[in-house]
Parts: sequence; structure tokens; C-alpha cells
Amino acid sequence: MSAVLSETILQFGTGKFLRCFADLFAHEANQTTQPAGRVVALQSTGTDRAKLLSRQGGRYHVAIRGLQQNELVDRLVEVQSISRALSAAHDWQQVLAVGQSASLRAIISNTTEAGYALQDDAADDAPPRSFPAKLLQVLQARHRAGAAGVTILPCELYDGNADRLLVLVKEQARRWRLPETLGDWLQGECSWRNTLVDRIVSAPSPGDPWAAGDPLFAVAEPFALWLIEGAAHMPGLIDHPAVRSVERLASYALRKVRILNGAHTALAAKARPLGFETVRQALADPEIGAWLQGLLFEEIVPTLEGRTDEPEQFARQTLERFANPFLDHRLADIALHHDVKVQTRLAPTRVEFLQRFGRVPKRLDEVLSTA
Repeated sequence: MSAVLSETILQFGTGKFLRCFADLFAHEANQTTQPAGRVVALQSTGTDRAKLLSRQGGRYHVAIRGLQQNELVDRLVEVQSISRALSAAHDWQQVLAVGQSASLRAIISNTTEAGYALQDDAADDAPPRSFPAKLLQVLQARHRAGAAGVTILPCELYDGNADRLLVLVKEQARRWRLPETLGDWLQGECSWRNTLVDRIVSAPSPGDPWAAGDPLFAVAEPFALWLIEGAAHMPGLIDHPAVRSVERLASYALRKVRILNGAHTALAAKARPLGFETVRQALADPEIGAWLQGLLFEEIVPTLEGRTDEPEQFARQTLERFANPFLDHRLADIALHHDVKVQTRLAPTRVEFLQRFGRVPKRLDEVLSTA
């Protein structure tokens, strides 16, 4: 990777997911003729991870492990896209300077659920506590510097995540009584892009030799998809096979919830009472595996035909992901908040199946009767 690449991305978040997702994509793009540039990674709360990244020169290892088109994948990547890591608590003035940089093109985030809420922050707090207030200060500094607008790419698992974030940022600006010209710039010059992210990332297994030498080492499945709503070729988008622009995200979100999340929830309901502990164990059982395939291809996928892109192919990819020999996804974890998940992921499919085909889907009925 060329040492002259500019810092083009400011990233709110230093956790495993972004390191195995956007930062890995940027690293791989930087090996091509369409480099993404380098990432300034910001730890919003705490300092430990930023210190580790700084100590390692922004470098860390990711193992890509799993199945892809029935082939075993097990490869190691040393990610080198992060130029520096900052902490909001100690480096806020540097963060604001990054916000003013002419080379900055995109701001990426992956905060906790609590991150999408305002707090009682003052306009001169350095830094403010809430994520929207931190983002607003960065963008305010950029506006004051006369720099061009940037693309905001939130990766939180919310429908309309960028739309929601813009509302919060504008509300914070109203509370701080900031000039209307800033609000106009936020809305008109910055591009707020809703996204859908999909990749399973995990900590290494106990005893993994790479974990001993790299405390930032993490494991990611081969499957990765970053869907971004709106026109392609916007400034700040990483040129990578996993990154795609789509006109509307709604149908893809529907596909993920009904197939991937729905299958997880149904499997927890079916297999956990029988003593299975992980998704992979349950899928390896001939009876449970056949039951899940019947659920997917005879009851869930038929309700999605014509409504979303390639639901059958996505279902087959889902089964391959579930069979990942390197990943132990516990059914007990999937079963948390089970009643709510059943009502959002499975119950609507039963209603639609009955309306479309005039008969009851027996496997869905089985799951719903035990919920």
C-alpha cells in the first residue's frame, strides 16, 4: 500500500465489526488502482483500543474463515488501512482537525443502540457525550473551515439509519441554536446514506495462536455485504466487491430479516429444546437440517418471490453461513428476546403465506405455536 495515501475516512468506532468490515474493505481497495485512502479511527468512549491500535501502528490481523461456494476458506489478512487511532477523551482537537481536512470524504459509524440518542450536551463540551453531538461538532468545524460536504455512512442496524441520524444531528443543532446556514449545509451539501451491513464477526477461539501475538486479532466469515442506498459513485464510497449501491434498501432489509434472522429464530425454537447448543450442531443433524431447508425453501422463500432480489440464492448462502466450521453461534444467544423476534421475523411470513397460497405453513405454525 502506498505511503502517500491521504486520510479520507473518519470512523466513529474501533470495534471488531468495523475492523473486519469497512477497514478491511478499505485495505483491500488500497491494493488496487482505485484506492479508498486511509482511515482515522476514533474510540468514542474509553481509550484502551485506540492505544492498542496506536501501539501496533494501526495494523492488525483478520482471519477470513468459513465456507464459500462449498469450498473451505481460511486465510489471514494484515489490515493496514488505519493511519492512526484517536480517543475522543484525549484527542478531541485532533478529531476536529480531521473533520476540517480537505482530503476527508466520508464519515463511518458503528455505535451501540444507546448511541442514537441525545444527551444534555453543551455546545462547547470537548467532547460532548452523545454520538450525534460529537458528529455535529465535527461537521460544524468542517463547515466553519469552508470545506466541502462529506458522505455519512452509518453502519448501525437501524432501518433508515442515516435518516434517523440526520434528524438527531439537526435537533442537536436546534438545541444549541446554531446558524440556519449550518443546517442548510448539513442537509444540502452532505450526503446522508442509509446502509445495510451483513457480516458475522467473532472473537478468536481459545488457544488460537494468532490471538496471542495480536490482541486486535478477530475472525470474520467469508460472506460480506454492505448495501448503500442511493446513486452509485458518490464521494467516499469504497470500491470493493462487497460494497454495492442500490436504489432502495427496504427489500434487502426484508430479505435479511425474513430469511437470515427468521431462520435463526426458528432454529432456536426447534433445536434448543432438543438439546442442541449451536447453530452448526443443529444444522448437522439430518432431521433438523431437513426441517430448516423445508422451512426456508417451501415456506419463507415463496412469500418473497418477486418482492426482493434473489431470495432463493440468499437462502442457500444463509445455510452455508450457518454451516461455518469455524463459528459456534450459540442458540441461547439467538433465543434472547425470543417472543419479540418471533413476531417480527416469522409471524408476518405465516400471514403472507396463508394469503398467497390459501394453506397453513406447517413448520411456521409449529414454531409459532411454541412461542
